[in-house]
Amino acid sequence: MAVAEMSTPEKAADGELPTTNKHECSWKKYETYYCEVDPQQGDRATEIKLLSLKRPHMRGFHFAWFGFFMAFASWFAFAPLMPQIKKDLGLTTDDVYNANIASVASTVLMRFAVGPLCDRFGTRTMFSMLLSFGAIPVFFGGLVNNATGLVTIRFFIGVLGACFVPCQAWCSQLFAKEIVGTANAMAGGWGNLGGGAVQLLMVGVWNMFRTGFDDEQAWRLSFIVPAVLTCGTGIGMYFFSDDSPKGNFKELTQRGTMERRSSKKSFQQGFFQYNAWILFIQYAACFGVEVTMNNILAVYLETKYELSVSEAGLIASLFGLMNLFARAMGGALSDKLFRLFGAGTTGMRGRIYAQSLSLVWEGIMLLIFTQMDSLGATIGVLLLFSLGVQMAEGCTFGIVPYVKPAATGSVSGVVGAGGNVGAVCWGLMFRFGPSEADDVLFILGFIVIASAAMGLFVLIQGHDGCITKAKGEPESLDVI
Repeated sequence: MAVAEMSTPEKAADGELPTTNKHECSWKKYETYYCEVDPQQGDRATEIKLLSLKRPHMRGFHFAWFGFFMAFASWFAFAPLMPQIKKDLGLTTDDVYNANIASVASTVLMRFAVGPLCDRFGTRTMFSMLLSFGAIPVFFGGLVNNATGLVTIRFFIGVLGACFVPCQAWCSQLFAKEIVGTANAMAGGWGNLGGGAVQLLMVGVWNMFRTGFDDEQAWRLSFIVPAVLTCGTGIGMYFFSDDSPKGNFKELTQRGTMERRSSKKSFQQGFFQYNAWILFIQYAACFGVEVTMNNILAVYLETKYELSVSEAGLIASLFGLMNLFARAMGGALSDKLFRLFGAGTTGMRGRIYAQSLSLVWEGIMLLIFTQMDSLGATIGVLLLFSLGVQMAEGCTFGIVPYVKPAATGSVSGVVGAGGNVGAVCWGLMFRFGPSEADDVLFILGFIVIASAAMGLFVLIQGHDGCITKAKGEPESLDVI
């Protein structure tokens, strides 16, 4: 089926947008779609065609995951080179932990703020702005000369971590409830893959520059590469994709198809949503753990097994590279159990079970990971641990679109911020807790397992809970 790709709404003869009337209220940018859609869910796609780049659904999907991939890669561009940076700048271990904490602390505030702005201005607009402006401090990363400068630059780079919110809100806007778990998980997982790929990218770029420069000059020049790629992605996203299946929010508002949304109202709907805060805690126990591991894993492996920078970076990349399929497995499991438990108002129980089981697996594998004393065993358990982490993340955002459909961006912001709050907390544990990293991770394993029990308290209007029956009518997903 061909797609009618109109870059802008048709204008009247005088060149002005026509005034709103009853006929105009049904206006949408695309009359036909490449993917099958459900008109009862705002023309959201009921299938995922991965090999397609057609607008609006699949173009948006691919920009969503790749945009977050570049954001994630730039966000953690310092991590694989930190052993060398630490040496050249004479940093202490506490200096490194402080910088790690700063890199995720700024993201917390931005994720809260960006969610309502996505609902107000559109996910594409906010996503492209974050990528374009976030690339600036990455570009200047090579100018760091001391611990204070490192903390400052990583704080500003942390803004890129907020790109997760428009990534997930965009996919929730593009895909129907039956497959939204898989869509969100694939986009989020492939985006998180940037955390693993950057371990290879930055070490590779560093080694390339070392052929003509000394070690310190090489890592300083290396930050130019992710900065340029990130900024370019943001610009392309703005001009070549759409906010929603029916068009961009600005167009839809002008045509009268949708009402202008209030970011304040969206924030209130998401911020004061009880279920969002339960998911906030659980996301801290999975994505917060992933961010922490991305920050500390290369140094952890180098210290424990006396590896080189390149060797530690290569092994550390395996944790993030599991995102290639592991988070999507979580989303697929969530969708599978949703159908197994009857879909409709009863399927939510399956999504909650999927999330809780993934968290338990993650916690158990983390406990085992801390007990390994050989490199081979450590790598094996690391992969199994990473599987649980990514699957739990995918399952979480299989639930998010149901919490408050009219304020999905705001809810995504609250839940997404939970991951960064978790990362800050776990970073503080490394900074002020037990001196041995394995001891900190052991404690964290029990915290993750305990968070799984929070699923008992997820009660979404019109849907079954873990042990309770549905109350009230579910909120409609037919929201632009």
